[in-house]
Amino acid sequence: MKTIKLVFLLFGLLWLNLNLFGQEQKEPPGLALTSLQTQLTIYNPEGRRDPFKNLLAGKEIKGKTISGGPELYIDDLKLIGIVKHKNQFVAIFSGPHGFPLYFRVGDKVSDGFVLSINESQVIFRKTNERGLPLMRPKDITKEIHPEER
Repeated sequence: MKTIKLVFLLFGLLWLNLNLFGQEQKEPPGLALTSLQTQLTIYNPEGRRDPFKNLLAGKEIKGKTISGGPELYIDDLKLIGIVKHKNQFVAIFSGPHGFPLYFRVGDKVSDGFVLSINESQVIFRKTNERGLPLMRPKDITKEIHPEER
């Protein structure tokens, strides 16, 4: 019986010893903050742009901007067909690269906009020529030939 008590006492002391000395000592929170502050580096631009500076500098982006893509001119569009969808006509054009383009009344191109669409024709209003505004806008009509209907 004495040996069993002695073994339990030894295991108890060993377990207590491992729990007390087996854990790492933690730094107080205040000391950890000061060690981080000493490791901070300050950005020195040396003539370069600051990468953290806001490029817009408080300015708002106004309106929709069209980025990329080719500029579409009225003369480059070829009328393929006209369909009626929800009591509105939609014109289908072939663009300069051969891809289909869908236009409704009011849609804009680089040198004008779609004025009207009916069963057999689309009327564009040309407002500028080669980037210069026209004194009097021109109406350009694109029609579907009877054999294509």
